[in-house]
Amino acid sequence: MEKVIFLTIAILILVCGCRTKKPLSESSPSVKQNEEITAMTDFSEQSTWILGYFTRDRLNKTPHCEWYLKGYDEYKPDSAAVIKLVQIKPDELTIKIVMGTWCPDSRREVPRFLKILDLWKFPITKVTFIGVDNSKLSPIGEYNSLDIQRVPTFIFYKNNIEAGRIIENPVTSLEQDIINILTRE
Repeated sequence: MEKVIFLTIAILILVCGCRTKKPLSESSPSVKQNEEITAMTDFSEQSTWILGYFTRDRLNKTPHCEWYLKGYDEYKPDSAAVIKLVQIKPDELTIKIVMGTWCPDSRREVPRFLKILDLWKFPITKVTFIGVDNSKLSPIGEYNSLDIQRVPTFIFYKNNIEAGRIIENPVTSLEQDIINILTRE
């Protein structure tokens, strides 16, 4: 009887114990798994933050893809404003986006902003992404000179001179605020 109990316990330990899973970054979760992972993600956890310079591609990866893609797909920019925006040539323009992936305002406004840039056909190579922590600090050299108080902050440059900013929330709409910044003399 003791051998049967011992054998049963040994089999249970082998079957149930010491299972390891691949780290999330190495596995390829399905869309459903991405949704479940993001729904469970606490973006106030430092392990989810994107800090310093990064590319737009990072927003397309777990855990950020869920809020990013949802916000991008759901936003419907004002078509009249987009038509005006398309008439502005981006040749002399660059943009810095300072955001916190922990910040609900950033998670709402950045996908919308990028949808507007796509409709405008603004070259993504002329956009610099900077991630900050919840103290609004970033580990890059030039950061202090940006004087960031709130996020997201969208900074527009004409010929490398700051033309204006959208800070945290647009005054009218993102697309109209962009037009106002770039067309004022």
